[in-house]
Amino acid sequence: MKGKTLSAAEKRFHNAVSSLGCIARRLDGRLNLLVSIHHIEGRAWSGAHLRLLPLRASRHQDGTGMPGLIAIHPWKRRFENRYDAQDKLLQRCHGLLAKAGAA
Repeated sequence: MKGKTLSAAEKRFHNAVSSLGCIARRLDGRLNLLVSIHHIEGRAWSGAHLRLLPLRASRHQDGTGMPGLIAIHPWKRRFENRYDAQDKLLQRCHGLLAKAGAA
């Protein structure tokens, strides 16, 4: 995997955000705890491991789930129209973590 190695704080955040389950699935009123981490702006720059979303595979990469599901890759605009801008989804994740006492 490309990108810089996670710091201890980044690893804790990664694990905490993963524990939320798929944020898109939550917005659909369901819970799926199996996630694939999506880095909002890629994973090679400083801070990238703190700007991520927990997504199930079928919401992360097209062709990995049932037909008709909107994956962020390659359908970013469609995904954001359906679920909200990625920064807002990240804020929602922070809110869920704070509510759970994990932030």
